[in-house]
Amino acid sequence: MELNNLKPAKGSTHHDKRVGRGAGSGHGGYSTRGNKGAQSRSGYSQKLGFEGGQMPLQRRLPKFGFTNLKRVEFKPINLSTLDALVAKTGVAEVNIDTLVAAGFVSGNDRVKILGNGALTAAVAVTAHAFSKSAEAAIVAAGGSIVKL
Repeated sequence: MELNNLKPAKGSTHHDKRVGRGAGSGHGGYSTRGNKGAQSRSGYSQKLGFEGGQMPLQRRLPKFGFTNLKRVEFKPINLSTLDALVAKTGVAEVNIDTLVAAGFVSGNDRVKILGNGALTAAVAVTAHAFSKSAEAAIVAAGGSIVKL
């Protein structure tokens, strides 16, 4: 080390300019915020969808459609998923607890069994709803269904 090649530690110099530190800071008395208005105040945060006072897009577009407040939402599970679960674990009965333990649904979900895929084992299936094709496939495989 010699006096002619001394350098400051990396990152110790060339800081960003500090905003809000007066007229000598290089950012002026208003600290790059301009004069008046909400944007010049502390604590200002622009609302989501704000367009500078122009009528926002979500208010310019018309409302349409209908939301049924009594709609019941089901979590769909296909027969192929059930078949893979039975092949992996070897259970003879598939119910909500089995599906929760396997990670397919949460405890609050309503489950509907759909008929996509094939079921090879005879399994007793318990769920909230079944499609007609799923019902037929489970019974054809020698299994049984129970609706909750």
